[in-house]
Amino acid sequence: MTTTLDHLEPALSVRQVLTLERVLAGEPEVVAGAAQLDRAVRWVHVAEAPDVGVMLTGGEMVLTTGVLLAGDEGAQAEYIQSLHRAEAAAVVLGLGRAFPAPPDVMRRAAERCGLPMVVLHRPFPFAELTEEVQSRLVRRKFAAVSLSEAVRTALTGLITAGAPLQRLLDEVAQHSACPVVVTNLAHRVLATAGERPAVDDVLRDWERIARQAGGSEGDGWIRAELGGRGERWGQILLCGYRGDTATGRLLADRAAEALVLHRMLAGNSAHTWEEQSAQSLLTDLVSGVVPARQLLPRARAAGLPVNRRTFVPLVVRDSDPAELDRVLRLLGLSGIVAELADGATAVLLSLARDQDASVLTANFAARLPDTVVAAADPRTAWDDVPTGMREAQHVADAVASGVLDLPAVVRLKDVHLRGLIRLLRDDPQVQSFAERELDGLLCDSGSGDGLLAVLRTYLATGRNKSRTAQLHHVSRPALYRRLEAIQGRLGVDLDDFEQAASVHIALLAHDAQQG
Repeated sequence: MTTTLDHLEPALSVRQVLTLERVLAGEPEVVAGAAQLDRAVRWVHVAEAPDVGVMLTGGEMVLTTGVLLAGDEGAQAEYIQSLHRAEAAAVVLGLGRAFPAPPDVMRRAAERCGLPMVVLHRPFPFAELTEEVQSRLVRRKFAAVSLSEAVRTALTGLITAGAPLQRLLDEVAQHSACPVVVTNLAHRVLATAGERPAVDDVLRDWERIARQAGGSEGDGWIRAELGGRGERWGQILLCGYRGDTATGRLLADRAAEALVLHRMLAGNSAHTWEEQSAQSLLTDLVSGVVPARQLLPRARAAGLPVNRRTFVPLVVRDSDPAELDRVLRLLGLSGIVAELADGATAVLLSLARDQDASVLTANFAARLPDTVVAAADPRTAWDDVPTGMREAQHVADAVASGVLDLPAVVRLKDVHLRGLIRLLRDDPQVQSFAERELDGLLCDSGSGDGLLAVLRTYLATGRNKSRTAQLHHVSRPALYRRLEAIQGRLGVDLDDFEQAASVHIALLAHDAQQG
């Protein structure tokens, strides 16, 4: 993507020029084309020639006394027409000897063309106006070029340092002083930056904004396409940019260049930013740091259906997020997928109220052979989703190791004592209890780990010796000898229910503390 500075040269509007102090001294009056005063003035041109239009390239404010047009109404009308054809920004007529009052022919022609026509009631040296406007335009162009280079240098430095997408967008938002939004081609929000309240205001109205995203720019809404090698894959928007439009376009284009380069250097797939967006949203939901109500606009803007829905929080361990996303699409389910810490992947299903959450969750799990899906009870209120996400994560933690014969979908009621111990694992008294009960095995780093594994299986199978021997690939006599060694080191009788239960609780606590 390349942008020419000439094309994006910052300009003043006709309205802005008329408010300059030097211009006000000439007592300007708009006599035609008042609705077009926001036209951009690219340059100021003093010209008395009747055929001045052939010398213009568009965007000029033409200053004239009309001395060569006086007495010739046909020439006056043609003069205005030629300026219109040349796409002049406005015409300023200095009243005086040639025209002591605004000429009706020129005024009517300018009104028909929509060309702003301004008359100066007091003598005014045109040189002062051209000097003032040209100097301002040069300064604005220099400021735009400086901003462009500053942004490009900052973003290139961040890319070189390996900064993530969010850091780049934060830099763009700092320079633009407005919310910044990145979307895919479906106008789903992938990332945002800027002051949080302002961003939330944008996201709350995102459905309307998305419908207008392909339309014309206005009111500070400036966009630049994201893509390369003949392929478009998104866009970046400056939402409510308060500077002039040309500078905003320049800034948006510099940002787009950086994002395309960032994606190319990272070798990212087309879905990577979608995954990052989902990860950010679900991480915030799980953590509870951001209130759920504040996350609702983000979820809606990311394409998750949220109105009158049933939400099913899931956590899957040791599974590829891309595969889970593929299964969602295969089953035609709405939801978002994001990788969390410790090899866990969160899935938030969004189902219609008349859909059977249990059946659809089971169908989802059935597509993931040899994988345990931890599920929370369905939630019908968005505000309850964070609690559900934490519940699913708790269930996934509880079955992370040492649990046999689990159903494909595990819920809180399936983890029993193990779930409670996971909740209490950081309690100092629980930690002390576990160390005290298992001390005879934990203090021996030699055979202790092997015996600990046998003990874990033996208790998890309900003290089934045959099953334990089978799972550890040892004979029954060999298992008996190991159980005797365990009992001797711990000083317990595992045939006694209370003692076995105490050791089992201590082992669950030990495993939970080990993570």
